[in-house]
Amino acid sequence: MQARLAEFIDRLQRAKTLDDLQSVILGLRDHFPVEHLVYHSVNSTGQQYAVLTYDPAWVERYVDEDFARIDPVVQGCFRRFHPVDWKRLDWSGRLSRNFLGEALDAGVGNQGYSVPIRGPNGQFAMFTISDHMSDTRWEKFTGEYMGDLILVSHFVNQKALEIERGTDFYAMQNLSPREVDVLTMLAMGLNRAQAADSLAISEHTLRAYVESARFKLGASNTTQAVARAIAEGLVLL
Repeated sequence: MQARLAEFIDRLQRAKTLDDLQSVILGLRDHFPVEHLVYHSVNSTGQQYAVLTYDPAWVERYVDEDFARIDPVVQGCFRRFHPVDWKRLDWSGRLSRNFLGEALDAGVGNQGYSVPIRGPNGQFAMFTISDHMSDTRWEKFTGEYMGDLILVSHFVNQKALEIERGTDFYAMQNLSPREVDVLTMLAMGLNRAQAADSLAISEHTLRAYVESARFKLGASNTTQAVARAIAEGLVLL
């Protein structure tokens, strides 16, 4: 298994174009014995790139109906930084249940696992595998392959960024130590008053640090600034 993973990473490093990358990604099904595999990326300007194995008719319907706005997998990954097992998401709403029924009819699979990835300058990607398995088999499968899946997802995203921009490096203004402190407090779930109290500064001063950090990160609001700081490794939780 490790030999196949090493071979995949070597092929990935040799990819020069998006067509090369698609071929390499689709070959991953030889490593992860699953029915479907998806890599989908959206950059800061809204441009999208996707490699997937779903039925084209389902993909067309998904896009036409804008199912991303109700898809619990997409919404769950937007709100998380850790891998998401589909069975642990909330499918209780009527729209979610109807969507799930259509997805199952389209052959998406009753089991799935998605890795959210946040890259530089607001880039967001998801790497997903799905299959028709029993809960018992899926639990065994995820226990065996999830480490590889997380590793591969970030290698694929890095290569996609390199092909798109020529590098996966994004030059960003450094945050000051106090700006990092403020964003760290907010990332931990503290409100502004609590964060200011913890840092022994006024809320007015805290707001000034937040606005300064937001400007440096190119974020439209505080939540996005925190997310980008975490994605860039500027804030460690």
